Amino acid sequence: MATNENLSPNVIKQLAKELKNLDETPPDGIKVIVNDDDFSIIFADIEGPAGTPYENGVFRMKLLLSHDFPQSPPKGYFLTKIFHPNIATNGEICVNTLKKDWNPSLGLRHVLLVVRCLLIEPFPESALNEQAGKMLLENYEEYARHARLYTGIHALKPKSNVKTGAICESTTALNVDQRITESTGKEPLLTTPLSTSSKGPVTNAQDQNASIAPLVEPVVGASAIQKKEGLAVKAQVDKKKIDARKKSLKRL
Repeated sequence: MATNENLSPNVIKQLAKELKNLDETPPDGIKVIVNDDDFSIIFADIEGPAGTPYENGVFRMKLLLSHDFPQSPPKGYFLTKIFHPNIATNGEICVNTLKKDWNPSLGLRHVLLVVRCLLIEPFPESALNEQAGKMLLENYEEYARHARLYTGIHALKPKSNVKTGAICESTTALNVDQRITESTGKEPLLTTPLSTSSKGPVTNAQDQNASIAPLVEPVVGASAIQKKEGLAVKAQVDKKKIDARKKSLKRL
């Protein structure tokens, strides 16, 4: 198994700098998975570009760096099955940047961007997947249908941008409301003041108020107050009805 020992110290230093940059400022639609123990294998997740048959799919790929990198280009492979003219059935990627157009000055960012652009504009003339290349030239709709089918079956799903902070806050609020509602039936007493106040440090007067907190009834929610008021009104109406019936019986 290849390790960092197969790469020269200068190459390792350059790769560490590039990988750190890719991790901190990733290219659009590309996420690099860094393995500090082995820089000779670079993994990346590539999002299918919008408007292509690969949209709504995430494709994992890897770059294999040889011992004489960057003098020789890395080899690229898709690990996720994909229907594409320039990607063989075994996942091998055919693109000029990784072959005759390779330049040692090209960085990993450039290579990854070229691979993603390949999903936008395939080159059927130099196809590794002959079926996909022929289909693309003769019947694009049929090619796109096949590519979308592969995407739906094999590709990973993009992670939705969920605001976890908002979810945590709303969940906490629901839990607090539930505890208050449940406590209204027993009328418990507050023993400690709320500690989430954002009004600054507690003053001496506030400390004195906190010391008599057990004598203060808890503040109930608006819904609980409305419920109690509704029950009181209903009780008064029922009492009036009973009094009216008693008077009617006396008259009889």
